[in-house]
Amino acid sequence: MKKIINAPEAFVDEFVEGILLAHPDLVKTPGDDIRILVRADAPQQGKVGIVTGGGSGHLPLFKGYVGRGLCSGVAIGNVFSSPSSDQIFQATKAVDGGAGVLYLYGNYGGDVFNFDLAADLAELEDIPTRTVLGRDDVASQPNERKHDRRGVAGIIFAYKAAGAAAERGDTLEQVATIAEDVVEHTATMGIGLAPTILPTTGQPSFELPDGEMEIGIGIHGEPGTRRGPLETADEIAEHIVSALIDDLGLTTGARVAILVNGLGATPLEELYVLYRKAFRVLADHGIEVAKNYVGEYATSLEMAGASISLLDLDDERLALLEAPAKSPFFQEG
Repeated sequence: MKKIINAPEAFVDEFVEGILLAHPDLVKTPGDDIRILVRADAPQQGKVGIVTGGGSGHLPLFKGYVGRGLCSGVAIGNVFSSPSSDQIFQATKAVDGGAGVLYLYGNYGGDVFNFDLAADLAELEDIPTRTVLGRDDVASQPNERKHDRRGVAGIIFAYKAAGAAAERGDTLEQVATIAEDVVEHTATMGIGLAPTILPTTGQPSFELPDGEMEIGIGIHGEPGTRRGPLETADEIAEHIVSALIDDLGLTTGARVAILVNGLGATPLEELYVLYRKAFRVLADHGIEVAKNYVGEYATSLEMAGASISLLDLDDERLALLEAPAKSPFFQEG
């Protein structure tokens, strides 16, 4: 294992400290726990707060989307491990401006358990909360069981839309409804080429023979739908985009936002090769790309691979995506 780290057990706290030192104008920690971050101007009085969280190892996911027009606060755990219910509760209190707090995070058992406990704690403090789960990974469950799917990179669309709604002053119910609407119209599929090495154990997150790829892999190395010889970029993009079109039921005349996301060790050049073919597959189906994102938005340390997400757009969803936002890792407008 070759990593630029100090003691493995200090890895999470040290990278968060680096974020705080680099971006003091955008984020702060509200107490002594460095694993809780909130936007620098939190709480926003009279506005809905949005709290997210999950395991470390996915930067910029979670920590990177706290800021204006995005999430208000975040709590993270160890690598690929949930934050505690108390950490989530402390983040909740720190961002509560009197209008309630939306919990918006990926559909994973440990996170659900601890966010639900935090909601109970918030209720005792008279802080109303609502929960929306990111569940966009089409490879994890069939369409008829889409509510059981894993949450992966597509949650970025929900952060953006919900954050814009909260910024303009929508109520908690309205912000939650918008987040749920975006989640319902988002689909993602990923491909893995090589595993990440966990800093604490020095072991790979999964095994994959040389020359093979895994379609549908999760961001923690969860099994995908099939393994086989590495295909060309065009074949990969066509397979994934066609599956997403079918899952969302997109037809000629539809508009989409597309996210081509690197998982940590895939060069940006390769992501643009994927985007090139994805754009053409959508065009062949008469589907317009109205908004695009290419880069690393939800990683898995140094996992090699990529994912593609589509959001079926209407005028309201597009307007929310285009509203101004700024965090240490994301900017719009």
